[in-house]
Amino acid sequence: MSSENQFQQQLEAWRHHLHRHPEVGFEEIQTSDFLAAALQEMGLEVHRGMGGTGLVASLTVGEGGKSVGIRADMDALHIHEDAPDRCHSSTHPGKMHACGHDGHMSMVLGAAKLLTESRDFNGTVRFIFQPAEEHGCGAKAMIADGLFERFPVDAIFGAHNMPGLPAGMISTRSGGIMASEDLFEIRIKGQGTHAARPHMGVDPIVIGSQIVLALQTVVSRNLDPSLPAVISCTEFLTDGIRNAVPTHVTIKGDTRSYSPEVQALLEKRMREISVGISEMNGATCEFIYTHEFAPTVNWEQCTPIAVEAAINIVGADRVNADVTPMMISEDFGAFLQVVPGNFVFIGNGETNATGGVPLHNSKYDFNDEVLATGAKYFAEVAKVALR
Repeated sequence: MSSENQFQQQLEAWRHHLHRHPEVGFEEIQTSDFLAAALQEMGLEVHRGMGGTGLVASLTVGEGGKSVGIRADMDALHIHEDAPDRCHSSTHPGKMHACGHDGHMSMVLGAAKLLTESRDFNGTVRFIFQPAEEHGCGAKAMIADGLFERFPVDAIFGAHNMPGLPAGMISTRSGGIMASEDLFEIRIKGQGTHAARPHMGVDPIVIGSQIVLALQTVVSRNLDPSLPAVISCTEFLTDGIRNAVPTHVTIKGDTRSYSPEVQALLEKRMREISVGISEMNGATCEFIYTHEFAPTVNWEQCTPIAVEAAINIVGADRVNADVTPMMISEDFGAFLQVVPGNFVFIGNGETNATGGVPLHNSKYDFNDEVLATGAKYFAEVAKVALR
């Protein structure tokens, strides 16, 4: 068997084990044990407990003073896997790797294997495994735990598989590549009444409906059309019953954008609209707005490094250096607020092809065909960055 086939089999073995044993944010204990054992088997010293369940391993070759980080996310989702014929399906009911973090971890393990065996670079590579990406808490926890003081890096690189893009294609761009995510909650208090006598109360459903519609004017009428943003109301909750107008309505949702200025504008106008419409109709309103994910903004000086590494692995015709930004969010953005770096998308497979099932879907699976591509990219980007 060729070494290439053996490497692919190892990547798949890692990935399938991790897929069978998913753990959600800050509960990745077995995952951390497994990763630590694999890294120690390569001869690396592993530092655990970073930001809770995160870990870091470092590899130094030569006397170069530069260091680079490559990062994988560790957590799964509270989704029940709907793939009864899949040989590596989740063994934890109600939890699955529906976002491909099992693949991301396997790719970084693969990069560690390649680099520990080749040792053809000069400097230090840090293999960073981050917990709790899905809710935007893990990167901040690692940073607060002294990640970059204890394990300094000159740059950090990350990747995410992307269903809908051709398998193995690598895409990135300078500047914003993924958006921030802010959450909002609008609590309206009216006055409940019998459904047959609505004039006796203050109907928070009507008020809430007016607010939902009015919020859609913020992007179209208050924001510069050249600046991207999305406002999505995703929950509408009441304490009513079928023959009673409720007293309370709660509207929940999120917003996506790319700059603090836009975030501030969205919060200001949404608050004014929610409070104003409520008061106009005789109700009261509590407006809550929280910042969950920072936007992922690639550093200009790091993007050419990522592009060069990608071309070296997959060829220029398989690299998009100016991909259209997406309004999804990624916890990696918190790292890029502290240190330079770059984030890429690695195609998981086109729609209706292997790997084309959307992220966060109960039938999703990481495409094993791109494992070696990702591992080789991570190893290459570390070497290019250290030159």
